[in-house]
Amino acid sequence: MRAFLLKHPYWLISAVAILGAGLYWSVSATDRYVSEATVVLQSAEGVSTSTFNVASLLSGGSAHDLLMLREYLLSVDMLQKLDAQLDLRAHYANKDIDILSRLESVDVPLEYFHRYYLKRVSVEMDEYANVLRIRAQAYDPKTSHAIVSRLLREGEAHMNKLGRRLAGEQVKFIEVQVKDLKRRLDLARDEMLAYQNTHGLISPTATVQSLSAVVATLQGELAKLDAHRRALGASQSKRSPEMVRLSHEISALRSQIEAERTRMAAHSGNALNRLAAEFETLRLQVEFAQEVYTSALAALENTRVQAARSLKQVSILQSPTMPEYSMAPKRLYNITVFTIMAILAALIAHLLVAIVRDHRD
Repeated sequence: MRAFLLKHPYWLISAVAILGAGLYWSVSATDRYVSEATVVLQSAEGVSTSTFNVASLLSGGSAHDLLMLREYLLSVDMLQKLDAQLDLRAHYANKDIDILSRLESVDVPLEYFHRYYLKRVSVEMDEYANVLRIRAQAYDPKTSHAIVSRLLREGEAHMNKLGRRLAGEQVKFIEVQVKDLKRRLDLARDEMLAYQNTHGLISPTATVQSLSAVVATLQGELAKLDAHRRALGASQSKRSPEMVRLSHEISALRSQIEAERTRMAAHSGNALNRLAAEFETLRLQVEFAQEVYTSALAALENTRVQAARSLKQVSILQSPTMPEYSMAPKRLYNITVFTIMAILAALIAHLLVAIVRDHRD
């Protein structure tokens, strides 16, 4: 065996590596305790009373929200908060931890510390169930449990902060629009009131309609008198008192009709038809401004309600576990995998050496 190992040193290297790895993982490797939690992101947004059911209550947040939460939990900002609250640098750099597992020192650069953090904390998204599975490893049960608990609390606060900021910007924008629309409405109303006061008419349109009714009535009476005069003309002369009276009445009605028509459609600047057209334009502007302002108020109230309903809640499906037994490292698994890989490497080296020797021969 000794001669074989000396002839084939790669097998010796492989055996030494397997022995060293076995000793490390079975004796030296420090126990790591794993705390886990499963959460779903929920909000009242999108749930209406008309379609409320158990499924809508239990459904999680959108995949986009879950991905945002995941990225934040694994971010440098989150690491800095955890370090400030739990002193993770000191925990992971503890000298009692084996040299291959621990953080190099408490003064390592932030980038290196973050890479180490990503090895000890994982946040996985289950796309089918739409939930997040959070797992943290530490060198004592309390620290791993505290890490997961702080991740849940800080994650919920961060999502609510984002929701409130976005909703606040939307509400602020709509409030500015409402103020501008209110100013436009007041301006349109003032223009209409000034127009009414200037011309001494509450509603020129109604006045025109009233005068049209008067003209129609006068024309009806004129037609009756004219028909009566024609009937009398067959039996009386034009100079008879009755014929003279009817002629005077007909003439008076025609003058009155002409005066009313002139009042409605005279070519002067105070023509009622012109006043009515101008007033109708002003009235439509006021009505349009009122409708737009009313719609803006409704949108503002709806946005405020949506802002309150958009707050996210991290609903816990599995509370952070308090580990009682170290789940990492997986000693037997790691030794087995390393042994297989070392043997495969030695076999490959053996085959390469054999091929080279065959070519030399």
